[in-house]
Amino acid sequence: MRNYNPSPRAHPGLHAIAVVEIGKGLLALLAASGLEILGPAPLQHWIHELIFRFQLDPHHGAMSWLVTAINPGGVHLAAAIAALYGVMHVLEGWGLWHAKAWASWLGCVTVALYLPFDLYALVRHPGWLAWCVVAINLIVLWVLARDLLMRRR
Repeated sequence: MRNYNPSPRAHPGLHAIAVVEIGKGLLALLAASGLEILGPAPLQHWIHELIFRFQLDPHHGAMSWLVTAINPGGVHLAAAIAALYGVMHVLEGWGLWHAKAWASWLGCVTVALYLPFDLYALVRHPGWLAWCVVAINLIVLWVLARDLLMRRR
């Protein structure tokens, strides 16, 4: 039985996951700033263009809800949620890069939260993409859980 090596260099699996998490976080932060910079007017214009182009009913369904949801308060809320999501993923990625136990715990919890939705998508729409998403998330969960188990020994 090996002892846990606390050096971040000894954990290439954590580094791979960290790069993906930091990338997701930066994309979310970019989306949040884009929402704040654009504001609701261009978004509403694009929604009206979609309704016109695809001859959708602007008074019923998802497009009707979307038109009313795109207002200054809704855009600020969406930007704040995206920014929070982005910061959390960047922090998790930083922690995984430096082989921090709290980051492995955070990763396990977030992957475990996504898994039921991934499994539901797999059942509803089976295909290679759904299988790949489930497989990747199971591998990530295994790597993070293995890291936590190795720390306990």
